[in-house]
Amino acid sequence: MNKTVAQIMTSSPLTVKPETPLKDAISLLVENKLSGLPVVNDQNKLVGVISESDLMWQESGVEPPPYIMILDSVIYLQNLGRYEKDIHKALGQTVGEVMTNKPITIQAEEGVKKAAQLLHDKKISRLPVVDSDGNVVGIITQGDIIRAMAAE
Repeated sequence: MNKTVAQIMTSSPLTVKPETPLKDAISLLVENKLSGLPVVNDQNKLVGVISESDLMWQESGVEPPPYIMILDSVIYLQNLGRYEKDIHKALGQTVGEVMTNKPITIQAEEGVKKAAQLLHDKKISRLPVVDSDGNVVGIITQGDIIRAMAAE
């Protein structure tokens, strides 16, 4: 398959802003049968992605990091910064508090093979498609790639 991402992506995907209330983003995901959405700022620049896995923190909660006690000292066996970030996600009320920032992206002129490799290697189900300025122009999913394979 020698197609480009632009040929099979969904153009102008639904997006949300960081200040969007979480309940509104969840409604959008459910109503449109989506597993994630690009998060953009007022200039349509990609700032993150919100996905079902980001939302799982809301229900599953956060496990405290493992620690050991030596005398009267507590020694944490994991990074406390990560624990604090997880708590923030579990308690978040807006998309910006829960989203994954620094999402993996692809450009429209890239090949579908590269998109498939990224999706596989990073164990993600969607890639925001951005232009050279970082504006969201589309989204490509595993489903888009499978449909393109079936059409050949």
